[in-house]
Amino acid sequence: MTLLVLGDSLSFHGPRTAHPVDEPRLWPRVAGACLGTSTDLHAGLGWTARHAWTAVRTDPRVWASVRTADAVVLGIGGMDSLPSPLPTAVRELIPVLRPPSLAARARRLYRDRHARLVRLSRGRPTALPPGETVRCLEQIRVAVTTLRPHAPVVLLLPSVHRSALYGGVHPGRSAHVAAMRTWAASTGVRPLEVAPLVAEHVLGGHGNPDGIHWGWPAHRLVGEAVAGLLRPSQRVVPSGTADPGDPQADALTWEDTARRS
Repeated sequence: MTLLVLGDSLSFHGPRTAHPVDEPRLWPRVAGACLGTSTDLHAGLGWTARHAWTAVRTDPRVWASVRTADAVVLGIGGMDSLPSPLPTAVRELIPVLRPPSLAARARRLYRDRHARLVRLSRGRPTALPPGETVRCLEQIRVAVTTLRPHAPVVLLLPSVHRSALYGGVHPGRSAHVAAMRTWAASTGVRPLEVAPLVAEHVLGGHGNPDGIHWGWPAHRLVGEAVAGLLRPSQRVVPSGTADPGDPQADALTWEDTARRS
């Protein structure tokens, strides 16, 4: 069995810094270890559901992982719910500024202005509106399950934070949770309520000092909870096998999948 995880930075940041995807204490690896499976993690800093959908459409490494995925975990959508008074593109373009000293100054200015604007705007708008988050999640689900129709899908609902960068506020979270939960119920996706698992850890200051990312105890709890949703209460057809009573879908190209979605 192979577990495909699409994630934001919560999937590869620990209590101090980012880690390689094979770090065994990260929640995707914990989930894989609990299930006795390998884990393919594709993630990025600040990834929203839109970033993940772009990766599914354009990254050949993700294509390869989808072809062998027996279960899929969508660890995305949390960033979508965070306050974003400045367009995400502003942050993403900072690294291309030259000389490097200009990029460093722009990064400091962005952090300072962002926190102030979050407070002034009372935490609105969010990085993505709930409807756009759900649209991208559905595109991902259709693309993956078209090629791997037997693969169950798990969705992590947004976490909580105490980050000064986001003004310590999170007013958009409830709307995103509601929209994502409704979408999951309508599509057979298995939702995981992350906040109850990590709230005491994060809000109590026991996680990463940035107020967003988790320490290892929270990674362990989330990974075990993900595994719990994927244990064989529902049959999973392993990679490369066929069940005469439940055949695999016809082979499709990625162009076919994009047209269908």
